[in-house]
Amino acid sequence: MKYAVLIEQTETGYSAHVPDLPGCVAAGSTLEETTDLMRGAIRLHLAGMAEDGLPIPEPKTIAEYIAA
Repeated sequence: MKYAVLIEQTETGYSAHVPDLPGCVAAGSTLEETTDLMRGAIRLHLAGMAEDGLPIPEPKTIAEYIAA
């Protein structure tokens, strides 16, 4: 499954979260570090949900860039 990840630049680097997986977050000093950490966070989050017997949510968030 592919989940939309929202990444924001911060004063100290980047932070990211997955709207379809509440609580699944990552932060790093570079964009590359943050995306790598986010991949691991998603895997860990899904594994924890499966271990707890929780249903794995289907990806529903759609991200799009729109020119103004």
